[in-house]
Amino acid sequence: MEILDGSEDVAKQRHGCVTAWLVLMLVVNSLSALLYLFFSDMVTNTFQVDVSSTLILLLGIVGIANVVFSVFLLQWKKMGFWGFLVTSIVTLIINMNIGVGIVQSMFGLVGIVILYGILQIKKDSKTAWENLE
Repeated sequence: MEILDGSEDVAKQRHGCVTAWLVLMLVVNSLSALLYLFFSDMVTNTFQVDVSSTLILLLGIVGIANVVFSVFLLQWKKMGFWGFLVTSIVTLIINMNIGVGIVQSMFGLVGIVILYGILQIKKDSKTAWENLE
């Protein structure tokens, strides 16, 4: 016999701003991955330094990983956040190695802070971060 404690399972909900941000991250990272993988010449011209094809490929893979991590966050998986943290650190290291300025290189870490802040927005008195599994 099953004992009921009177509590109901409430469907997880996130604020619309959180959903919008996660969808934006999904789109931007998809475009970024495509840019690195299929338009690498444009990327190397933008950096105005010699960037190896290996590093460009690695940045493309990081973009694909970020798409996956965006999907994880949309599916309430905290692993998506930690994945973004790791890829941001990898990107920071790559950017520093290819000569991107420190301010531009650190921007990815600011993105993690912004993501964490957005995950703190409440819906029905519970943050998106609290709902992540």
